[in-house]
Amino acid sequence: MFLLAVVYLIFVGVLLRVGVPVAAIVVIAVVLLGAQYLFSDRLILASLGAEEVSEAQAPQLHATVARLAQLTDIPMPRVAIIQSRVPNALATGRDPKHALVAVTTAIQEQLEPREMEAVLAHELSHVIHRDMRVMAMASFFATVAAFIVQSSLWFGGGFGGGYGGGYGGRGRGGNNEQGSFILVVLVAAAVWAVSFVLIRTLSRYREYAADRGSAVITQEPSLLASALLKISGRMERIPSQDLRQMQAANALMLVPASVKGSLAELFSTHPSVEHRVARLQELESRLSR
Repeated sequence: MFLLAVVYLIFVGVLLRVGVPVAAIVVIAVVLLGAQYLFSDRLILASLGAEEVSEAQAPQLHATVARLAQLTDIPMPRVAIIQSRVPNALATGRDPKHALVAVTTAIQEQLEPREMEAVLAHELSHVIHRDMRVMAMASFFATVAAFIVQSSLWFGGGFGGGYGGGYGGRGRGGNNEQGSFILVVLVAAAVWAVSFVLIRTLSRYREYAADRGSAVITQEPSLLASALLKISGRMERIPSQDLRQMQAANALMLVPASVKGSLAELFSTHPSVEHRVARLQELESRLSR
């Protein structure tokens, strides 16, 4: 977060120095991120075809979530099921009062009840840590940078008609404005690239924290480790088409729904399963002392 703050402060300084209408761009970014932040649960339900279920429709799932919510002293989240052959789970919502936990039909079929409890404890840890809020804050100026770069590609002449008169003018003034425009686009692209890596690093730390939260809640880190190994092993045998249908919510999933040839861990929102299992095994040894 400190490194992101440094990058973003430099970025804002450059924008102000060359006269970019920062206020207008920030307003657009606020609207985009605000909509995602406030309506993320509905967006996820729609994009994945998840259906919210009642206690009568999924009594065991509701009972497990309710028990964990009571144990961790948070309001009972809403519960949804995704019809998919991809074994996975996710949690979304801006705070514990607006949380949603969703699981796929495949993960319910493939995990033992206690493994399922560990997975749900991981997802509730995200809710308790308010990770949606943390990641939204971390992504704010990255969204601004991406908007600037995309605007330059779409319109090619600046933002809102340029900085004080637009581009394409003749003489020294026009050349200076064109140079400022190129500088801003290059800086925005650099900020987006650096923040891309840093935000994914932060996301991986949040996954480790949620794993630890599950281990603390269940007092058995081996349960989540077993679930992760089962899910990752199964993921390799799932058709690419099914995986792609889930990839829109990869950042929120327990394990990314990745096809073969996925990017290196440096550019992933999640640590590798091997690293996660190793940390859980270390926690197991500590708890057993």
